[in-house]
Amino acid sequence: MSQRKKLILGVAGFTLLLVGAALAYNALSRQVQPEINAGQTQPGQAQAAPGFTVTDAEGSPVRLADFRGKPVVLNFWASWCPPCRQEMPDFDKAHSELGDEVVFMMVNLRESVETGIGFAEGLGYGFPVYFDARGDAAAAYGVTGIPATFFIDREGNIVSKASGMISEAALLRGIEGIR
Repeated sequence: MSQRKKLILGVAGFTLLLVGAALAYNALSRQVQPEINAGQTQPGQAQAAPGFTVTDAEGSPVRLADFRGKPVVLNFWASWCPPCRQEMPDFDKAHSELGDEVVFMMVNLRESVETGIGFAEGLGYGFPVYFDARGDAAAAYGVTGIPATFFIDREGNIVSKASGMISEAALLRGIEGIR
C-alpha cells in the first residue's frame, strides 16, 4: 500500500474516532439528568437544614437563618464547572420570575469574589452571589461535587435536593415543593 493511501486511511480513521468521541460525549451529556429527590423527608421527619454563614460580594456575612420564613433555593457552584454554567440560565430565569417570593442563595464554592462576580455579571445574571471561601457551608451539606442544589422550606427544612446539573423543569418542581 502506498504512503498516500496509508495517510488517507489514517486521517479517515482518526476523523472517525473524533466523530465517535464527540457523539459519545453528546449522548452522555444528554443522559437523564439528576432529578430532584422529592419526598425524601416524610411529614414529621423533616431534615433540618444545617445553618451556615457565607459572605456577600462586599464581604459581609450572610446566614441561612437570615432567610427563615421564606423558601430557599440553595445552589453550590463554581465558574469553572461546565454543568454549573449550563444550568445557570435556568436559575437566573427562575430568580427573575420568583425572586420576590423565593430566596436564591447561589453560593460560589472556593473562588475569589472577583472571579464569581465577574462570571455572574459578565453573563448578565441578576441573582445574588454568595461566597463559601473555605467550603464550610458545602461541608455542612455533604457536598462532594457541584453543582448541588437544596430546596429548603419556610421552616428551615430540606425538602429535596439534587446532585449534579438539573433541568429547568426539575428546578421548577423543586421550587413548587417549597412554596
